[in-house]
Amino acid sequence: MTFRCPVQEQRFVLDHVVGIHELTNDTDMVDAVLEGAATFAEGEFAPLDRVGDTHKARWSDGVVTMPPGFREAYRAFVEGGWSTISAPADAGGQGLPLALGAAVMEDLNAANLGFALCPMLSMGAIEALEAHGSPDQKQDYLTRIVSGEWPATMNLTEPQAGSDVGALKTRAEPNGDGSWRITGTKIYITYGEHDLAENIIHLVLARTPGAPEGTRGISLFLVPKILADGRRNDLRCVSIEHKLGIHASPTCVMSFGDEGGATGWLIGAEHAGMRAMFTMMNNARLNVGLQGVGIAERATQRAVDYALGRVQSARAGASSREAVAIHEHPDVRRMLLRMRALTMGARALAYYAFGQVDRGHAGDPAAATRGDILTPMVKAWCTDVGCEVASLGIQVHGGMGYVEETGAAQHLRDARIAPIYEGTNGIQAADLVGRKLGLDGGLAFDSLIADIRAEAEAPPIEALADAVEIAAATLRNADHDDRLAGSYPFLTMCSVLTAGWLMERQANAATGTEPFHQVKRTATEFFHSVMVPEALGLAAGAEAGARLLYAVPAEALA
Repeated sequence: MTFRCPVQEQRFVLDHVVGIHELTNDTDMVDAVLEGAATFAEGEFAPLDRVGDTHKARWSDGVVTMPPGFREAYRAFVEGGWSTISAPADAGGQGLPLALGAAVMEDLNAANLGFALCPMLSMGAIEALEAHGSPDQKQDYLTRIVSGEWPATMNLTEPQAGSDVGALKTRAEPNGDGSWRITGTKIYITYGEHDLAENIIHLVLARTPGAPEGTRGISLFLVPKILADGRRNDLRCVSIEHKLGIHASPTCVMSFGDEGGATGWLIGAEHAGMRAMFTMMNNARLNVGLQGVGIAERATQRAVDYALGRVQSARAGASSREAVAIHEHPDVRRMLLRMRALTMGARALAYYAFGQVDRGHAGDPAAATRGDILTPMVKAWCTDVGCEVASLGIQVHGGMGYVEETGAAQHLRDARIAPIYEGTNGIQAADLVGRKLGLDGGLAFDSLIADIRAEAEAPPIEALADAVEIAAATLRNADHDDRLAGSYPFLTMCSVLTAGWLMERQANAATGTEPFHQVKRTATEFFHSVMVPEALGLAAGAEAGARLLYAVPAEALA
């Protein structure tokens, strides 16, 4: 199949969900970016998707070689300025809205998820350095990360410190000249080593001498692969992982300081590393949500294309016994419409969150707080959607979906990592009920529900808003374990509610008779009629508490 970026859909969401005209006056520029990004993604990244999956990134004696064509495509990415879209203007970026940059990243994710991870990580590093870096770091490193010339990574996880970041053991010792010696091992470092660029800028969490235990004692360091004098820094890729999916993306084990210590520089204040790293991680979490959107879009297009051409059996109950294309069968049509509705809902939620972050950057504190509330929903629900839609895509293909030649299986293999990295979706749910539900004394979350009630008119949305409010009250008054036990179904309820509201907004604006508007209205009605009642059914799980979870020993469940 030929992949096509959903430019018309993206522009519609930017107009009617984000309110892009409030963020920039240059609507011609918005169109130019959307069209240009689509042309680039379709022409450069998409043809390499299958190549990356089959040839994979290769490791040999510390060197990682990318699949054929990747270096040339990355060079085209840099030369086209695609990494600069929403980067700060004072660092060489275009300073355009993050919501517009989100559309570009959706295209890259849909075209080639394994490849798009490289520029995605750089975007998070840009945010961290812009907010916390020194003037020298911005001058020497930030501008070249913004250009794409030097891609960046984040180095958090260690063999003994996964979700528990505070357990990390990587050390940083002062050199006496303002630099530090970094020693330790980091795992799961995406694009930690590769041959796409001459330099890679690693952002590394480490513990300084005498630092407090836990996350309070963590600092963040900038550690380049190549030092300013051209010498190779004391760091290397020990190996890369063999993974279920995203085969083009090298997931590296990185060793720092085998020969005495890698040279690095402190970003921000000592012991303030988590604050700086969360700036990067929050950006990454929103962008991982976009991975779910991109995979869902690609899987939907592939499934529809297959369903239109695959002829199999007569339609049940039809007078004619002539075989028809499988899209004529109700169950296949159900899957296709569900895939499209979920993809539309996930895109609306993700773009809306980016728009709120844009408004926060422009000085609207309420929008910034709403962006904080939406971030765990985008990361968790949109990646769940990516997995569900990719799985449905295999089902539409039938047996041909289970073999690799059609490409449908790759989408599910690639999508499956997104609910895990950048903080598992369970951690996102815990963040929602543990921190975000209580922001501003609960008023920030309540204002989101109030805005939904003020605008939405669909009875299913009103019913789900009632259920969310009841569940929120229950969780606010619950003890810690009971709150966490209900966190995941509660997050899903909130996400479906917000997405359903934003879809209704779009459906009300889609008043034309052309197929695009008809699909908008039909998909929204399907979402309200099917997915919203499903979310209503999650209320029991949100309020059930933790008693049954600990009623028997875990060993008994084996």
